[in-house]
Amino acid sequence: MKLNRYIDHTLLKPDATPDQIKQLCLEALAHEFRAVCVNSKYVPLAASLLKDSTTAVACVVGFPLGAMATGAKAFEAAMAARDGATEIDMVIDIGAAKAGDFDAVERDIAAVVEQTTDYAKVKVIIETCLLTDDEKRECCLAAKRAGAAFVKTSTGFSTGGATVEDIKLMRETVGPDMGVKASGGIRDRAAAEAMIAAGATRIGTSSGVKICE
Repeated sequence: MKLNRYIDHTLLKPDATPDQIKQLCLEALAHEFRAVCVNSKYVPLAASLLKDSTTAVACVVGFPLGAMATGAKAFEAAMAARDGATEIDMVIDIGAAKAGDFDAVERDIAAVVEQTTDYAKVKVIIETCLLTDDEKRECCLAAKRAGAAFVKTSTGFSTGGATVEDIKLMRETVGPDMGVKASGGIRDRAAAEAMIAAGATRIGTSSGVKICE
């Protein structure tokens, strides 16, 4: 298994510096990771460093709370795509999900998809640690209806990260054709392989170098 091609090499800390982002990109190039995942301010830098490589630039949107106005998320996503991101990892309206308003969840996702459909694939972070199993299913279905390319477990900034059980539930819900990204707390090869065996097609981690070495 070529684990490197599953990995989104990630640095989303608020104190990340330009030099650290450069190092992230150099590591991604050295290991041929599938993508780097950065905050929107660093998309131009990452895109310039990864130009003409096999490593994509992913950008988080509405991160990490998901509580931003839909228009703000859509604008941030469009800006990131314009700046060179080809993947958008957006956080859902978690409050709407907890209130049972999955139509609002879907509209929020669709607004981002509509802004980026010609430029970038959208991954939808549902923040599994805050949801019941039924809520997880409904959010995954909302993401699928809205035209997203992936559903994703976690931001890594809340109360928990990816679990094998959640990956299985998400895969069963979206079927075989949609991407499922496991993110949050994946720090070694055994954990990454367990997520892939459960149905993950992408691994978000800041430990990509350690996992592959």
